[in-house]
Amino acid sequence: MAGATRSLGCRRLLGTHLKDLLHTKHCVLFDCDGVIWNGDKAVAGAPEVVSLLKKRGKSVFFVTNNCTRSRDSYLSKFSRLGFCDVVQSDVVSSAYCSAIYLRDMAKVQGKVYVIGSDGVYTELYEAGVPVVGREPDVPGATIYDCPLDSDVKAVLVGYDDKLNFLKLAKACCYLRDPNCLFLATDGDPWHPRPRGRVSPGSGSLAAALETAAERKATVIGKPSRFMFQCIVSRFGVDPARTLMVGDRLETDVLFGRSCGVDTVLALTGVSTLQQALGYRDSTDPQGAACVPDYVVDTVADFLPALDEER
Repeated sequence: MAGATRSLGCRRLLGTHLKDLLHTKHCVLFDCDGVIWNGDKAVAGAPEVVSLLKKRGKSVFFVTNNCTRSRDSYLSKFSRLGFCDVVQSDVVSSAYCSAIYLRDMAKVQGKVYVIGSDGVYTELYEAGVPVVGREPDVPGATIYDCPLDSDVKAVLVGYDDKLNFLKLAKACCYLRDPNCLFLATDGDPWHPRPRGRVSPGSGSLAAALETAAERKATVIGKPSRFMFQCIVSRFGVDPARTLMVGDRLETDVLFGRSCGVDTVLALTGVSTLQQALGYRDSTDPQGAACVPDYVVDTVADFLPALDEER
């Protein structure tokens, strides 16, 4: 089905076509922010969609670049918003995958200097990866006289709303060692906030350090394929029978396309239909990789197709 429809792109999923597509898929990947919920409010119908997919025997995973929460914290939010059957193994966050990468892939032999929030620290702790970066700075300390840990072997940058100059300077010093790994939880440039405001994302913070250190970070989160590889290695998911539902073309859709997965753009978040059509009608090959196979107004559009199977 992917080969027959991918050349078109942006196809509306409705009625029988949606039912037939879901019948061919054994696994559905959902982004969270802008797809499953917006802020502290679930997207209408999203809890019912997740529950029905699971009742139909589908594997459901939540693949999120939001590194501010641990998986246990995500479970609390799912429960609070009415998702009654989500378990920890369903949640695949950039914080969790960064910890797995450092422990199992890089096999880092030393400490990790972290620029990030609670979600990153918690996942690293639970993976048994030693970290530094959370210690309070000595008042008045500068990069000229602050202590540096000689055992730091990696720098990991995630979303950090307490970022300051000294944190960046310390990370830059560590990265002067060419053997020190340089990772970013994700490359998201910005995040939408209430009342039309935005905040810089992990990608913006990593970009500042990339400039200062004159090095490029290895990005763990979407659109990198590593998050999908984590799911495949543990659960044996078949890309051809998997569907990715996201709200950001340059992140979620590009991620799905790079993993050989059919993609659905939900219009409840960042990207618009006009942007998707612009990519589809462009001659830019990079833009073509951001064209979703399908479009829905909201994940609630899945409900009629799932209700018919009751």
